[in-house]
Amino acid sequence: MYEKTIKFIKELYGNQEFTPLSVPKFVGNEKKYLYECIDTTFVSSVGKFVDRFENDMAAYTGAKKTVVCVSGTNALHMAMMLVGAERDDEVLTQALTFIATCNAISYIGAHPVFIDVDKSTMGLSPDALKAWLEKNAEIRNRQCYNKHTGHRVKACVPMHTFGHPVRIEEIAAVCAEYYIELVEDAAESIGSKYKGIHTGLFGKVGALSFNGNKTITTGGGGMLLFMDEELGALAKHLTTQAKVPHRWEFRHDHIGYNYRMPNINAALGCAQLEHLDEFIADKRATAAAYADYFKNVDDIDIFTEPADSFSNYWLNAVILKDRDAQQAFLQETNDNGVMTRPIWELMNRLPMFENCEHDSLENTLWFADRVVNIPSSVRL
Repeated sequence: MYEKTIKFIKELYGNQEFTPLSVPKFVGNEKKYLYECIDTTFVSSVGKFVDRFENDMAAYTGAKKTVVCVSGTNALHMAMMLVGAERDDEVLTQALTFIATCNAISYIGAHPVFIDVDKSTMGLSPDALKAWLEKNAEIRNRQCYNKHTGHRVKACVPMHTFGHPVRIEEIAAVCAEYYIELVEDAAESIGSKYKGIHTGLFGKVGALSFNGNKTITTGGGGMLLFMDEELGALAKHLTTQAKVPHRWEFRHDHIGYNYRMPNINAALGCAQLEHLDEFIADKRATAAAYADYFKNVDDIDIFTEPADSFSNYWLNAVILKDRDAQQAFLQETNDNGVMTRPIWELMNRLPMFENCEHDSLENTLWFADRVVNIPSSVRL
């Protein structure tokens, strides 16, 4: 049924026997910088590449302060603590996301509340967010509470799905109206912008990921983005075991975390960042090729960047007509050497979160039954 589509994807990626979904591309100084780490013995969390990667990323994104972490999940966990989320608080987020979003919320003992996504962005809907708050929230002493559970609604964590920015300005406005802290899960959206501003800079904290399948990689790693330099400095302190600087003494003034990215990973990141714009241009060219192809294919649509956005197209997504078509597409492509995947299992369907509160999730369920990610690696 999908022979022509499989043939097109294979040709797009050079007729490989197996076409993966998303793999890293190393075309620059990666080996040179890694060898320098080894030769100098600075392979752990102290070294020039750690500082350089933070500075380079701040310059690239426009953040006032950046702090590297061991993973994107660590970054989200730290973000939750930095905005003051605590045990039994509620955190508004989306069910259509990777597990890391909800794991980070759970690490502090808070409870996710799942809000529907927009058809135009595949990310958290400001309209659905506003509707849920109007129905369920009340303000007491400039704090938001769920009037049914009595729990404080402390934070909101939208995720820029597959690198496509959500309507983040509108979400930020709703959060401000209800005294809710905004944390952006920008794990997938490095290089993506909303109205010319990099994702991750609209809330109090933003979190990026540099996992092996991301647009650029450090092997494993993440980063916190701040427009508040003092909060960023606190994050750096806490992620370095809260050690008070001294030439020889070991003193600590908070419960700290061993979340600092090693120099050897940051070296990869520095080399990868040198080619990020080239990688994104290539991925956008791939997305354009897909869009041109699928406009002539019945019953399959390609998801394209939302209004006012510049998307990195981390993962391209096609939308099938229904679940049966989705499953048939997944079966046939994977059987023929083209790696494809559905959206992650929705968070509210997982045993850990099946009892969490949610709205109708109408659009979320619609996407879950139809979306398939197709090969999206850089083709350079």
